[in-house]
Amino acid sequence: MKVALLIPTLNEIDGVESIMPRIKDGWVDEIVFIDGNSTDGTSEYVKKNNYVLFSENGEGLRSTMLKAVDEIESDTVITFSPDGNCIPELIPSLVAKMKEGYDMVIASRYREGAKSYDDNLVTAFGNWMFTTLVNLLYSAKYTDVMNIYRIYKKSLIKELDMDKEITYSTPERLLRTGISWEIILSIRAAKRGLKIAEIPGDEPARIGGEAKLKAFRWGAAYLFQLIREKFWWS
Repeated sequence: MKVALLIPTLNEIDGVESIMPRIKDGWVDEIVFIDGNSTDGTSEYVKKNNYVLFSENGEGLRSTMLKAVDEIESDTVITFSPDGNCIPELIPSLVAKMKEGYDMVIASRYREGAKSYDDNLVTAFGNWMFTTLVNLLYSAKYTDVMNIYRIYKKSLIKELDMDKEITYSTPERLLRTGISWEIILSIRAAKRGLKIAEIPGDEPARIGGEAKLKAFRWGAAYLFQLIREKFWWS
């Protein structure tokens, strides 16, 4: 099993300078940055340290990530935020759990004593609500359906139609926002009955930069996806 660490960035220089030196050689086979045209020196840091870099160049961050996924050699990916929210020392634990035969393993912020130090009342409620709804609708046992920090088979991106714009286009157009694929990935993995596990993992407070969360628009878009997936799409 080969593992690629996929790191989306947008003005994360404080985070990458702090986090990247903690990632040890041998933990993963590839480290790939997907940058949304940072202006704070993030992309320069990536190039200076000889990491693979895919720049958005007007394509949109998700399209650029899909392009990166197509070009990596690894058959398994870890999506990772470099803003301090993801603890890099959990990478070996995620990989080890994945090797037990799972299709996806999530670093859960709410499992077995793990805690998010970045949550506020709105995000904590949103995470709880979506996790509860997915569990009820799909008889799943998640504690965290929304966290970016997870490892999964690269093949799931195509098998679960994560690469198709129709998965996102209607809620994005209605809510005038862009969304990521974590929650719909969690939904479709449960819907297919895939083998899923979680490990506990704290979420530290972010390091520098500005939070990009658009809680209400994103929440409405994800709710649209969840309802459509259950009642209109087979």
